[in-house]
Amino acid sequence: MLEIKDLNVKADSKMVLSGINLLVNKGEIHAIMGPNGSGKTSLSLTIMGHPKYKIESGLIIFESKIINEMKPNERAKMGIFLAFQYPQEIPGVPLGKFLWSIAGSEKKFAEFSKELKEKIKKLKIPDEFTKRELNKGFSGGEKKRTEILQSLILNPKLYILDEIDSGLDIDSLKIVSQAIIENMSDQKAIIIITHYPRILNYIKPNFVHIIFQGKIVMSGDFSLAKDIESKGYENILNLEKTEIKAQDVL
Repeated sequence: MLEIKDLNVKADSKMVLSGINLLVNKGEIHAIMGPNGSGKTSLSLTIMGHPKYKIESGLIIFESKIINEMKPNERAKMGIFLAFQYPQEIPGVPLGKFLWSIAGSEKKFAEFSKELKEKIKKLKIPDEFTKRELNKGFSGGEKKRTEILQSLILNPKLYILDEIDSGLDIDSLKIVSQAIIENMSDQKAIIIITHYPRILNYIKPNFVHIIFQGKIVMSGDFSLAKDIESKGYENILNLEKTEIKAQDVL
């Protein structure tokens, strides 16, 4: 579904991604982990087409089509969804009307309203939230639930969840994770970006990648996330450096 080949990206004249290679197939869940400032969010925003992130070289291929030059809305229409790390407030725009707008008005309003009620019930969002201005005055957890609500309405092919677990208490995390898993299928894929492996206990990834200084330095299965939890990034990254030096000597 998604293939990234030797991706090098600059933001504000600074190299933020260096030689990223990643292959995400349909039906797979990938976790991107790493310390603060390692390039996780830069990768998500580059995939989504944020104009601040300039591709110096490399390719982003989605469903066999190169999307390097495509605008964010074009990528979204192809089926890519990004849940933001810091969702923005949009004063004057009620949540319900916003969701009706992004749904594309392809469904009859009565049909959309019924679907919306089912989704907000699943996420345990109060009905009155649909009348509130988008994210205005929302808590961190409420904003994250609203991001997932948008994804359920759009029903994308590729979910990119940038630290969707931050701001969520344990009960909210379970609710959000269950909603994501229930909407997953063998025709979709998920990329979870997170610092901590907590959410991965509920949305278990097929692959875990550690990004550091703009590079994917380690990849493995779910056990790698457990190693991070028990040893921390510093020890994991030091182990990796030691292994590289040993290989160089040999």
